[in-house]
Amino acid sequence: MTTFVIEQLSIPPSLDAPGADDFRASVDVRNAVRVHDAGTDDVAASAEMLLPGWLDPHEPKILLVARVDGRIVARGVGERRATETETAWMIAEVLPEFRRRGIGRALSLALEAAAIAEGRTKGIVYAPSPDPAAGGPSGVALVAVGERVDAPTGFGSVPAGNPEVRLLRELGYTLEQVVRGSRLPLPVDRELLAAATARARASAPAAQYLLHSWVDRTPPQWREGIVHLLTRMSTDAPSAGLEEPEDEWTIERLLTDEESNAGVRIALTTAVEHVPSGALVGFTEIAVPAEQDRAPWQEDTLVLREHRGHRLGLLLKAENLRLLQEHHPERRSITTYNAEENRHMLDVNEALGFRPFIYEGAWRKDLRQV
Repeated sequence: MTTFVIEQLSIPPSLDAPGADDFRASVDVRNAVRVHDAGTDDVAASAEMLLPGWLDPHEPKILLVARVDGRIVARGVGERRATETETAWMIAEVLPEFRRRGIGRALSLALEAAAIAEGRTKGIVYAPSPDPAAGGPSGVALVAVGERVDAPTGFGSVPAGNPEVRLLRELGYTLEQVVRGSRLPLPVDRELLAAATARARASAPAAQYLLHSWVDRTPPQWREGIVHLLTRMSTDAPSAGLEEPEDEWTIERLLTDEESNAGVRIALTTAVEHVPSGALVGFTEIAVPAEQDRAPWQEDTLVLREHRGHRLGLLLKAENLRLLQEHHPERRSITTYNAEENRHMLDVNEALGFRPFIYEGAWRKDLRQV
């Protein structure tokens, strides 16, 4: 039996403050676990880039760590939303060499206990489920070998024999959705991007839908439109039986978020204006880490329901990839995550060259029954 100790870390206000070394060690665990499971270091991130998110008052978090002989070998993350009191998002991550020793279970139970103590009634876990049959991050679809747990959406499944799947089922979680992680090597051929834009424009002429792009901070004239789209992102994106709550954005929150991330990452945004109304009806954002050796990742992409069917998603993403390659030609790949039932967005990604590298199960539990 491995002896381990679980404790909660205080989040340092800066990486020069007391406690920063432990925070960095927890980020090292995060990166080691995710790179191991996904098979690519595209999913790694620096402590400098992650700290602003940990200090965000709109998304308060708790950080638990497990130590073996003083060394941090696992971490548990519990995330909340300041304006919503029912839901807790949780994940336990254990270094591969310390798995199957009860550490992940102990962290999961500790996270649940913290959520219940706050009066939270619903737990959501997004857990990567590497599939041995797929041969790792080879870019091919999952091969169904052995018993599977199917998502009730009818799209996707996870291997029943995986340790994280067994643990979550034993703890009373129900699989609600499967999420696909996809990766795109860069640069994308310019002719491919131009052809994608032309196909999209055939359904979304510029007289009806006008694109606007910007680097870093949102121009004042588009702030109100962007916060509306960010809020709608939480309710319009497919969430199956997770019943993800609304995440309300305001201009103040947007400005605070942009200020806190200044210097650690750059946002590339393309939005689409519905010309007759003058309203923004869709947007997409890419986050580019300040470190040039780090891979960018796709943030939110949304087209409002009432404006779908015009290939605006393809138009937005093709233009934003062009913007990425113009401003950051040194980057060599980008990642994105989408629900398996979101076939429209998967079609867009596949048309641009994205290929799967990891699948995640999205699990839900009623904490009132614990």
